Amino acid sequence: MGENILDAIDETIHAKVRLGIMSLLTVHGECEFVFLRKELQLTEGNLGNHIRVLEEAGYIDVTKTFVGKRPKTTCKPTALGMEMFQQYLEGLEKIIRMAQTGKPEM
Repeated sequence: MGENILDAIDETIHAKVRLGIMSLLTVHGECEFVFLRKELQLTEGNLGNHIRVLEEAGYIDVTKTFVGKRPKTTCKPTALGMEMFQQYLEGLEKIIRMAQTGKPEM
């Protein structure tokens, strides 16, 4: 029995907000919390929860510092996060090709 095509879809990344976070981190390499919040149009609490899930999975590193008296949170993808994101994208591509051709990939 072959591998299930859906096995490549990582549920940690698949959530719309986390997909957005990982996409922005892949493009920019490192992003500040405020940038992510504005780009994804999220509340601080919602974004914070999704960042926590990615951090607990080991997909991103979160650094909290202060600039003057203001907190500054920066996120960047880990090697594992980049590898899992790439696998996720490859899985989506397989699903798209299957849908277009009507046949699963071998």
